[in-house]
Amino acid sequence: MGQSFAAGYLLFLLKGALWTVGLSTIALLCGGVLALIVALCRISTQKWLRLAMAFYIQIIQGTPVLVLMFLMYFGLPAIGWSVSPLLAASVSLSVYVSAYLGESWRGAIQSVPQAQWEAAECLALSRTQRMMKVVLPQAIRIATPPTVGFMVQIIKNTSLASVVGFIELVRAGQIVNNTTFQPFLIYMLIAVLYFSMCYPLSIFSRKLEARAGEKSYA
Repeated sequence: MGQSFAAGYLLFLLKGALWTVGLSTIALLCGGVLALIVALCRISTQKWLRLAMAFYIQIIQGTPVLVLMFLMYFGLPAIGWSVSPLLAASVSLSVYVSAYLGESWRGAIQSVPQAQWEAAECLALSRTQRMMKVVLPQAIRIATPPTVGFMVQIIKNTSLASVVGFIELVRAGQIVNNTTFQPFLIYMLIAVLYFSMCYPLSIFSRKLEARAGEKSYA
């Protein structure tokens, strides 16, 4: 072993964990906005818009997040657009989130009982009013449990940002390991930190699903 593991190294790992949380939050917020647009386009009355969004989802879901990051960080500078590691990671993860959550939210919207759509139509509400006042509030309750569960995947996928030089938890661990040469200890700590971030979300998601199931049988 090189140097003894000092408290400063642990602090550096914790800072990396904070950047992991921050990047996950950016991806969820920006990707969530895009996902809502994708979901609404997927149920649009315009056929070309539905097909375009379906094609977009197939392309993104069929492309690894790592490839998206490479395209952003190494591809864009080749055509004159230089991007920072944070921007490359944020945009790549946001696009990834938009495709997966967009399709999930589309299913949640379409799972709202048809009677609710018809009742809103009988009230002479416009399509936008039906969506905002009747459908989306119910769809949000349906979509919340899987969305919380998907946040676990977002957190774990932030580890891929290390390949473009963004210092999140995994990259911080690599830097510390190159100094201390204690891979078992360091990567065990990284695993513990990931577990401490992901496990509460998994439990919360299960509770939300159980609660939603109880309400559906009520």
